[in-house]
Amino acid sequence: MSNTIWIILGVIGFIVLISVRQINQYQNGVKFRLGKYIGLMKPGWRLIWPIFYSYRKIDLRVKAVDVPNQEAITKDNISVSVNAVIYYKVQEASKAVLEVENFFYAISQLAQTTMRNAVGQVDLDELLSQRDRVSENIRSIIDKATDPWGIKVNNVELKDITLPEEMKRVIGKQAEAEREKRAIIIKAEGEVIASDNMAKAARTLAESRGALHLRTLQSINDISSDKSNTIIFAVPLEVLRAFESFGKKLPEENKNERSSER
Repeated sequence: MSNTIWIILGVIGFIVLISVRQINQYQNGVKFRLGKYIGLMKPGWRLIWPIFYSYRKIDLRVKAVDVPNQEAITKDNISVSVNAVIYYKVQEASKAVLEVENFFYAISQLAQTTMRNAVGQVDLDELLSQRDRVSENIRSIIDKATDPWGIKVNNVELKDITLPEEMKRVIGKQAEAEREKRAIIIKAEGEVIASDNMAKAARTLAESRGALHLRTLQSINDISSDKSNTIIFAVPLEVLRAFESFGKKLPEENKNERSSER
């Protein structure tokens, strides 16, 4: 009789040991009895009796889904290849098990179709310059669609946007033309500022008596510092005539002085 009791106790102990299940801190367990959902299993050791009970562990940590390259056409009919990464978290473990068969696969497929649709609603320039806004649009659509599954989409990041080679060349030429345009505008603005300063300097020299002559002498001094330079003065014709008349008067005065002496 005692042997039978020990055998029974041993069988019960074995059943208890194989029925112990551990739920980690970052997990929840979805518990079923005869196939019917009866509640959640919190972290710790829990008993799951064989045959009658079953369970499924759900990881509650943030997960990343790498969305593969998707061929899409933008609003202005340009073909691009886009890939992204999605960060999501299971908030309600029971819904993630009961409402969708494989939520990881479902999110990946939903992200691919949503990403193609979102790219098709924007122009190429908008896709390249406002990537954050496009990512937020994709996130909001996926988050709304996964609410019945008990899943919260935290973020969507567009990683790479690949363009056709001919489009890359066109964008390169456009960028080069834009840089040349900015350079011409900056140069023109500099010339306007320089001309304004020269006009102010000219007015100052004209209003200050003797300033122009001083500036001329300073310029001559700067030029004469290099011995290889040749300086040519442009003298007005009136000045030359004045010297000519002065030269004629001088011999006449000498002649009159000699006649008076005699």
